[in-house]
Amino acid sequence: MASATPAAPATPATPRTPVLGVARRRRGEDAIRVLLFLAALLSILTTLGILFSLLRETIAFFGEVGLWDFVSGTEWSPLFADPQFGVLPLVTGTLLVTGLALIVAVPLGLGAAIYLAEYAKPRTRRVVKPFIELLAGVPTIVFGYFALTFFTPVILNGLLGMDVPTFNALSAGLIMGFMVLPTVASVSEDAMSAVPSSLREGAFGLGANKLQVSLRVVFPAALSGIVAAIVLGVSRAIGETMIVLVAAGQQPNLTADPRESVETITTFIAATAKGDIATGSIAYKTIFAVGMTLFLMTLVMNAISIRFVRRFRQVYE
Repeated sequence: MASATPAAPATPATPRTPVLGVARRRRGEDAIRVLLFLAALLSILTTLGILFSLLRETIAFFGEVGLWDFVSGTEWSPLFADPQFGVLPLVTGTLLVTGLALIVAVPLGLGAAIYLAEYAKPRTRRVVKPFIELLAGVPTIVFGYFALTFFTPVILNGLLGMDVPTFNALSAGLIMGFMVLPTVASVSEDAMSAVPSSLREGAFGLGANKLQVSLRVVFPAALSGIVAAIVLGVSRAIGETMIVLVAAGQQPNLTADPRESVETITTFIAATAKGDIATGSIAYKTIFAVGMTLFLMTLVMNAISIRFVRRFRQVYE
């Protein structure tokens, strides 16, 4: 009787690679990559379009007004019968109001960020942080009228007895600081919360107390993010229009006294660009010239801050 030949052991089936699923996923990732690239490209094109629109009229403006007279002149009255085109009063007014805003926003914002990131309990943070960020949602014209109708007459003149005029840079700048405060506080708090807990634990292990850990360990480690928060606050303050338009007045004034009325670059643009001047006139071109000035001021400030952030940025793994 012949013996049966043993059957060969069955080879386990090799699972088929989901080629179709991989191809779909790759196409989806490619589509997302293209959309993100287009979003970045749109931002660049928008910036270039703004720059082009400013340059065209600015070049025409300097064809009629000397550049040196513009950057060094101390009188600004482009709409009068005898026009003067010295932009220094607008620049100093802008810097004065922005500086006052930072005096309020930076210490209060950083103090709030340190408290939320290092001292507040999670439940307290969930309650306090939205209230701080709520200030960012208040319309800026409300801040302006608050400065004009309450802060100047009640706080500055009444409570403090400063005897300042109705329109002044002090009121506009201080109230603008409360508008900028949420930006500084929120971004700084996010940067400090992102610092690894191992740095805190190491500092506590060496005997540091809570304040020392917050100021000497966490704060320096989050410095690049904190600088970015301050830069965002400065950018918002330097480009703010309605608060200074309502509360600071529209008087070009080359002064460092915050009690006086001043006019900022944005105030001039908002007050002039109302359709009351002829297109192509010298008064019309001044809008673009001062707009270019503001653009360059912001560009220089951001370039300096980016260099600072890159120098002190710390990467954690």
